Amino acid sequence: MSFFELGDGEVQISQAQIQQRIQELGQQISQDYAGKQPHLICVLNGAYHFMSDLSRAISLPITVDFLAVSSYGVETKTSGEVKLVKDLSLPLSGREVILVEDIVDTGLTMNYLLSYLEGRGPNSVKVAALLSKPSRRKVEVPVAYLGFEIPDAYVYGYGLDRAHFDRNIPFISSIKS
Repeated sequence: MSFFELGDGEVQISQAQIQQRIQELGQQISQDYAGKQPHLICVLNGAYHFMSDLSRAISLPITVDFLAVSSYGVETKTSGEVKLVKDLSLPLSGREVILVEDIVDTGLTMNYLLSYLEGRGPNSVKVAALLSKPSRRKVEVPVAYLGFEIPDAYVYGYGLDRAHFDRNIPFISSIKS
């Protein structure tokens, strides 16, 4: 398989489909936050492509920050234990926060992050996720802005990795199970 060919799994989301959906999400966020200045927080490392494109699709003044957590390491399944690896640089008190994540899987990481961020005093916290796997949910979490719902498959590309590789592939593919 050449580097930029789709994989052999059931999840295949093209670069064009991703960009179209991000434009729609950006328009929705711009409408929902009209007259406000949302503060976007990118969950590193996987959400950086999504955050970059989404921030450009929002037609409002925004601020951005980054945090990093770990629950996978080099494995393909979450350990279930969430560790904060990089904290925020800016205060959240009184802000309208949008937490930007690559994928909501079991919900454990997102639940941890929502509790963590809400404890810092923002006016609101909403989630924007590129992908969601509802069949894997252990903890239900609200996702206000969702790109795509996918089946239970190991996905990679467009920021999501396979053991730290393949984040730069411009589409999303999956490994055949």
